[in-house]
Order: sequence, then structure tokens, then C-alpha cells
Amino acid sequence: MYPYFKIDDKIRSAAAQAAQMTEPVFRSIDGTTEYNQQKMMAAFARAGVSESHFTASTGYGYGDRGRDTLDKVYAFALGAEDALVRHNFVCGTHALTVALFGVLRPGDTMLSVTGIPYDTLRAVIGLTGDGNGSLREFGIRYEQMELKQDGTPDYAEMERRIHPGIRMVYVQRSRGYSLRPSLFVEEIEKIAVIAKRKAPDCIVMVDNCYGEFVQREEPTARGADLMAGSLIKNPGGGVAPTGGYIAGRGDLVESCAYRLTTPGTGREVGATLGANRELFMGAFHAPHVTGEALKTAAFTAALFSLLGFGVTPKWDEPRADIIQAILLRREEALIAFCRGVQKGAPVDSFVTPEPWDMPGYDCKVIMAAGAFTLGASIELSADAPLREPYAAWMQGGLNYHSGKLGAMLAAQSMLEQGLL
Repeated sequence: MYPYFKIDDKIRSAAAQAAQMTEPVFRSIDGTTEYNQQKMMAAFARAGVSESHFTASTGYGYGDRGRDTLDKVYAFALGAEDALVRHNFVCGTHALTVALFGVLRPGDTMLSVTGIPYDTLRAVIGLTGDGNGSLREFGIRYEQMELKQDGTPDYAEMERRIHPGIRMVYVQRSRGYSLRPSLFVEEIEKIAVIAKRKAPDCIVMVDNCYGEFVQREEPTARGADLMAGSLIKNPGGGVAPTGGYIAGRGDLVESCAYRLTTPGTGREVGATLGANRELFMGAFHAPHVTGEALKTAAFTAALFSLLGFGVTPKWDEPRADIIQAILLRREEALIAFCRGVQKGAPVDSFVTPEPWDMPGYDCKVIMAAGAFTLGASIELSADAPLREPYAAWMQGGLNYHSGKLGAMLAAQSMLEQGLL
């Protein structure tokens, strides 16, 4: 069954068992995928997408119908009043930064209720670095409360900490480089209910990276005022070559557009330079590709559980994002795992990943990512900082069959190093 790759019988046997174990999980994933794909089809139909929307604009980009229609597609698909989808968001952190600076003002207080945010956002807030250009430099205060010991939201503490002086309640949906559970839409809704009761005028903002189309609804459909993410993760469907989005309340999205361009011009300017076709195609494929990534994650969890490693989430647990953590226990096992994933990539499979000092992180990071789009984590990738607990965070897989092979090659790499 695997004539083109060297895979030991031990791994083949475990993979066959893992595939059988995950069949019921796959049926559940397929149900969500079908629902979200129909929702995306409805979004395209309601927006009246046509060939004319793929035409490139240049210069100021005035009257770019495709750009404006793409916003409508995403707004409907994400359950939001409005959306701002642009190829010139350079990453998810950029989209989040524009959203933060778009709606916060000097003297405001931002309260993170999910602990410290993802590494690359810390300099934006002013928690790390020299503070140049950060929220802190602009007089925006930051407060933080921790999750409970089990990694779940501390609703009781929110009742105590949130008050009318809090301008923003910030939620990071995904686990980032931690082992805490990712948040379900239902949990985010509970946070929003508490926030609005304690501080009616506050903005509930969600970092939704890795969570789009994993469930049938998004945070903006269940009480969140604003959220942002990257198009080279779930919502770009593996087709978008770059970009990001902001979605939520119409007035807040408009303020973010003023931050992205200029006050007064906002979303009315911005040439698309021929990117529209790929962004529309990416949106169309996003629900299906997200489902394939979820299948890859569930299979990987089952496989490595059978091989004796801790995993989170477990193979049969409900999922709130596409990330799968594998607790490899040793630095050399982590490195071998990532090198095996790289061998299963369609691009640069011959490259050997090495730990390096990556900007925005406080220790060496190893990354396996042989992708058609550089850094696209909806394509199969694995990465981790070289620090305890030496866990690999794996995500993506444009299709399950290649994702499954990548997981098996990761195990094979570890076996060849005597680590399995």
C-alpha cells in the first residue's frame, strides 16, 4: 500500500489500526464540513459572485467590485455583520494588530482572559521588545487573567475582574504553544455574555486563528464583536497566497479599515492587483480543506497514542481548532518528528529542518513546512519551540491522504533514530 516510501511494518500496522479507530470521528467531521460547505455556497450565491469580480484593479483601487463582494462572502460565512478581507494583511498577527489599533484608544484597558497571548502578539502589546510602536507606547493598558489549572476559562474570575472600565475582553481561541485546550464557540459565547453583563460597552475580540470552519458557527455568530485571522490558515483553503481578515460588528470593522489605510478612505481604497480570483477560490475550498486537516489531526492523535505518546486533544475528543499536539518528551524526538513531516511535504521534501532563532520567539524554534505557500499552516506543517514539554504542534493537511502519510513518515523518522 506504500510502494513509494520506506515505512516499517510496525508503523503500517499502527496506522491501519488508527484509521479504523477514527472512522466514527471522520463521519462527524464530514457532517460539519458539509454544513459549512453549504453555508459557503450560500454566501457566494447571496453575494452574486461572477467572473467580473476576479478582475484586477490597480492604483487606488476605487470601485473594486470584487474586493467589496469578497468582504460580503466572508461576512456571511463567518456569521458577522461585516468583514474586511485583504491580500495585504501580511499575516494573522498583522490582522490582529490592525484590529487592536483600530478600536482601542489611549487610556483604554485590554483584558486578556485566556492568559498570555501568542508569542508574536506580545511585542504588539508591549510585553516584550523595546515597546516601539506597541499598544503600551500609545497609552493602552494591558491586564491579564489566567485560565484554570485544567486550561479552561475561569468564568468566576471573569465575574470579578471585568468591570465598566475594561474596554476590550480579549480571547485567544487556539492553544498556541501551550497544552491547554482550544476554546469552543460555546465557551466564547459564555465569555461574551459575562463581559456584556459586567461591561456593556466593552468589545469582545477573538483571535480566531486555526478555528475557522472547525465548528458550524464562528465566534461572531455567538456574541463576539470582532475577530481576526490569517488566510494562509483555514479560511484561505490552501489557495490564498497571502492575506488576512477582520470580521464582526460593522462599526468596528469600519474603524479597522481606517487603521489599515487612512481615516476617511478606509475600505474604499486598496488595489487587489489580480489577487481576487485566488482569494475567492480559497474561500470556496476552505470548509472542505479544514475538514481534511481535522481528519489528519485525528489520525495523527490515534497513531501516536498507539505508539505510546501522549497527545492533546485525544483522537476521539471534539475539536475547536486544527492543531494537534504530540508530547514527544525529548528534544531529539521532537527534531526527528519534524524532519519526518518534512519528508512528507510536496515542496522541499529533501530539506532537513534545523532549530533556529525565529523573530518574535524567545528560544529556538524548529519548523517543518514544505508548502506551496510559504508558511501556510493549513498545509501540513509541524513546529515547536525547543523547550519543555518538547511537544510538536502539528496542523494542516490539504488532503487527508497526504496528511496521513506525513504523520507516518514522522513516526518512521523517529524509529530510524531509535526514538520509537
